[in-house]
Amino acid sequence: MVETRHQTRLLTLLRDDGPMSRVELGERLELPRARVGAEVARLAEVGLVEAAGPSASRGGRRSTLVRLAGELRVLAVDVGATSVGVAVTDASCEVLAHAVEDCDVRQGPHPVLRRVAELAAKVRDEAPGRLIAAGVGLPGPVSFAEGMAVAPPIMPGWDRFNVRDHLGGLWGCPVAVDNDVNAMALGERHAGVARSTDDLMFVKIGTGIGCGIVLGGKVYRGVAGTAGDIGHIRLDDFGPTCACGEVGCLEAYFGGAALARDGLALARSGRSAHLAEAAAERGAVTARDVGRAAAAGDSGAVNLIRDGGRRLGQVIASLVCFINPGMVVIGGGVAQLGHQLLAEVRSAVYRRSLPLATGNLPIVLSELGETAGVIGAAWSATDRAFTLSS
Repeated sequence: MVETRHQTRLLTLLRDDGPMSRVELGERLELPRARVGAEVARLAEVGLVEAAGPSASRGGRRSTLVRLAGELRVLAVDVGATSVGVAVTDASCEVLAHAVEDCDVRQGPHPVLRRVAELAAKVRDEAPGRLIAAGVGLPGPVSFAEGMAVAPPIMPGWDRFNVRDHLGGLWGCPVAVDNDVNAMALGERHAGVARSTDDLMFVKIGTGIGCGIVLGGKVYRGVAGTAGDIGHIRLDDFGPTCACGEVGCLEAYFGGAALARDGLALARSGRSAHLAEAAAERGAVTARDVGRAAAAGDSGAVNLIRDGGRRLGQVIASLVCFINPGMVVIGGGVAQLGHQLLAEVRSAVYRRSLPLATGNLPIVLSELGETAGVIGAAWSATDRAFTLSS
């Protein structure tokens, strides 16, 4: 579909910065006008760009703007531990339709991806167009080059299942598969509170805990794709057992499952009337119940959040000293605990990190919420679609 590296740069520029005249494109790409005209003409022939009306006057006759074709569509999938979200976007990664449903990733790849396909059909009906690519975020270690999860702790049956080939065969388009928190980091970098911040950390607190690292505007994945797996940093050799089989991991102290476990213990001990009521109704306690109890002033729930936020802040402080990011963004389901959590994390980071690293360091909550993952997945998908095939 893309034939030259100049076309890749041109399409990426239109995605990132919107419609431009040929003159602007030539200036930004540092190409002669004739070459820009030839590349635009070829991209228009294959239906990737189109005219978008006259540009602003720069003296003389006004030129015509060029934009990504309006019919282009991208599918974006955010698979979580307990839910799945599917969106369809335009080629600039603007969400046109979005659906989210509860779904247990432990069912395995075939049932989960069957549901993904059903949701994809639904959102595509709401925003029809020409599908050029798809992006998928998975809640575990992912080999980005191979398009599959590798030994994911909370995803039985998914190890080395080729998600990229499976969905690519189903949808007939290129598919990019990445870790879900990397996708969220990209989404926040391009469309959220970290917009245009080239160096940032996105910390997702959901059923598990992960960190997406963006350096120089690009996701840093490490050699094998496991960079940012902070949920399995060990805090205590004699701590609680983690889903990965080890003990004392950060995730075992403050993931969604850990909060539910400790909240249930509070309920059964009689130290939290709010959580005891939730346990009596459903026989279980969720992280959301802990958040509601804390918001109502329940001291036991508040202490759980403070303790977890302090532990998380200790880990983030170490990362801040090591990476020196321009922003730390906190998202995921447990991040809905809000400013009580944020206050504890900030306190720990500012207290434990070097003043030079934290002097101008914003630590903020995600503003995209549940759309961060699908926007980032769409961004990865368009990168793949706009890249020159080797």
